Amino acid sequence: MDPNLLTTTRAVDPVFMFIFGISLVLLVGITATMVGFVIRYRRSRSPEPTSQAAGNIWLEIVWTALPTIIVMAMFYYGWAGYLALRNVPKDALEVTATARMWSWTFTYANGKTSPKLYVPVGKPVLVNLVSTDVLHGFYIPAFRVKRDVVPGMKNHVWFMADKPGPYDLFCSVYCGTGHSAMITTVEAVPEAEFQTWLAGREEVEKGTGRGRELLEKNGCLGCHSLDGTRKVGPTFKGIWGRNVTVVTGGAERTATVDEAYLKRSLREPAADVATGYPPVMPPYPALSDKEIGDIVDFLKELK
Repeated sequence: MDPNLLTTTRAVDPVFMFIFGISLVLLVGITATMVGFVIRYRRSRSPEPTSQAAGNIWLEIVWTALPTIIVMAMFYYGWAGYLALRNVPKDALEVTATARMWSWTFTYANGKTSPKLYVPVGKPVLVNLVSTDVLHGFYIPAFRVKRDVVPGMKNHVWFMADKPGPYDLFCSVYCGTGHSAMITTVEAVPEAEFQTWLAGREEVEKGTGRGRELLEKNGCLGCHSLDGTRKVGPTFKGIWGRNVTVVTGGAERTATVDEAYLKRSLREPAADVATGYPPVMPPYPALSDKEIGDIVDFLKELK
């Protein structure tokens, strides 16, 4: 890690402490002055005004010049911090973050995707921000970065993790009914461990496979759980072969979850809407029959 690199944390924290310190001093000073004036110039002590002063030029200069200097100092440090947030180091690892209602997908240069943002410790990371639907917000409190993710607009953030660990990543803009569940993590790991993960040689978690990978890649697990937890959409746990009540053409009917039902739900999600859930699922026309078959095979085994 370059000791001379001005990271986002080092850029933001001093500015925050400077502004907070100035505000605290002003708060204490103004409050103390007000209390002092209330005691000294209370009506019982001075029922009639006694001062004959019409003005004080030096006092007016001070209370004009001093706030101006303070505000310009805040601007200077804030602008310097902003430039540090926007000037990306040349050797930064590039990742694309795709936001959708209501999940994140992170894509690396070699094509690998993940619902979590894996990064190497001590290396700058450039995150290109993409939205497939509505306005979202990319927010990592630990690294002091927050940026809007606007459909059709190029945007980016960068940061660097200086120690291993998981760090929360939120959507900071209300983006619909599942906004509060649009949470993932930044997984900061040592360089060697990251390279192993990036190459795809990490230990395969039980229950993973091509089907689960497709569900993660397309953001399905942001709305549908695998463990029975109720989310924006029905859980995938035990869904295969289940009889469900859906609304089709404005009328309720009972349908069986089989391959045809799942294929139609992915291609035409508004055709059969599960009762009790909002009709917010987008269509996935890009999924091939083979990919849908892989998803079906995964869901068959998910008991």
